[in-house]
Amino acid sequence: MQEPIEAIGAATATKPSRSSGFWATLREAVRGSEQDFTEGGIGRAIFLLSVPMVLEMVMESLFGIVNVYWVAHLGKEQAAAVGVTESLLTVVFTVAIGLSMGTTAMVARRIGEKDPEGAARVAEQSILLGVLISIPIGIVGALFSKQLFRALNAEDGVSAVGSGYMVVIFGGNVVIMLLFLINAIFRGAGDAAIAMRALWLGNLINLVLDPCLIYGLGPFPKLGVTGSAVATTIGRGCAVIYQFTQLSGGGGRVPVRFSRLLPDFGLMRNLLRISLGGMFQFLVATAAWMGLMSIVGRFGAAAQAGYTIAVRIIVVTILPSWGMSNAAATLVGQNLGARKPERAEKSVWLAGHSNAIFLTAVAVIFIVFPEFLIRVFTDDQTVIPYGVDALRYISYGYIFYGYGMVMAAAFNGAGDTYTPTAINLICFWLIQIPLAYTLAKWTGLKTTGVFLAITIAESILAVIAMLVFRRGKWKEQKV
Repeated sequence: MQEPIEAIGAATATKPSRSSGFWATLREAVRGSEQDFTEGGIGRAIFLLSVPMVLEMVMESLFGIVNVYWVAHLGKEQAAAVGVTESLLTVVFTVAIGLSMGTTAMVARRIGEKDPEGAARVAEQSILLGVLISIPIGIVGALFSKQLFRALNAEDGVSAVGSGYMVVIFGGNVVIMLLFLINAIFRGAGDAAIAMRALWLGNLINLVLDPCLIYGLGPFPKLGVTGSAVATTIGRGCAVIYQFTQLSGGGGRVPVRFSRLLPDFGLMRNLLRISLGGMFQFLVATAAWMGLMSIVGRFGAAAQAGYTIAVRIIVVTILPSWGMSNAAATLVGQNLGARKPERAEKSVWLAGHSNAIFLTAVAVIFIVFPEFLIRVFTDDQTVIPYGVDALRYISYGYIFYGYGMVMAAAFNGAGDTYTPTAINLICFWLIQIPLAYTLAKWTGLKTTGVFLAITIAESILAVIAMLVFRRGKWKEQKV
């Protein structure tokens, strides 16, 4: 790393002790402050952006965890209904994540150009586009819930108890879309703390309402699994209302005015051009993981259960890595807008080094204590060995994952969503899936072959991404 470590810890010019400086900067990151991320220490900028982004993603994950926890106590049909609906919601998340990538890239670029009005126009068109897309999705989900359950081979009992859940979730999918998109606006503008607070508010409301509406506590009606959907939608809806107050309050960096919320088809087309690559990028990765699950499934339910537990542990522990990656995306967009491509590149490498160091430390824990971690989730002796192998072998490539995640985010932050999509296609579908199948079926490695294939493919992905990033074509991307 080029910068001294004090760049991350120093919050003031008076140079307090390293410890007090760190805590002061941490408080500033959580509280939020007006910053120009195209100037000053890069390490400090990464820290100020990544901390609230990590907490934001923890809150987003908490939505699903809370729902599953309460619904699981109702019965297997209700739990299955949530699982089926969440699978179908992949469509919503794909669109929302793709549009979020385009929105963050374009807003960050305008902010870096010192053009807040241009950033506001992008934000307005992103919101309008999200609302327009969510309408047909909501209609299909609400009117054809039973048919959708049958399409995924759900039993009649699952459809009977879960149709209300699907109607509410899909009927209110606009709040999911807007929550993603408006937080993408805040991230692009460098207001990561506002995005974090929006999800805190939504989760707090969901946390309180979930058991009340599921079980009919106090004055609340007993709605069963449908109550979970109502609680989640209300929580997300309140978070969106908070987002709107921040956008239209006049104090933010993006002066959105809803009175001029009319279609700008040229701007929409540019936003969609960037976002389509992001959508396909997400689909490629998601489909690859589903393919791996299918291959692991050839070795029984215990293998799938162990693999699933290991992946859940991995996802939780890489939340800080996603935060650093998203911070890099914001810094790339803003610095390219400020015509400082070298600072953008330096930001990415510093984030990559930091991410690799962090994930290497996590990998050591996973390699040394995998059984202890798996046993936290299960005591099934048939499942534990598979979980242990998955956690250990996948973590061997963690140092590469650290760079790969940041490089992909950097391309997206520059508005180049097609390069990481192409890399994903090559590494996941031309290398990972065929290699996993070959090693599992023809070498006698079985599930260990699948886990090794993940490590090999992800490591190759990181190397390719770094080589392509070094070429610097992303610096010329127009958004």
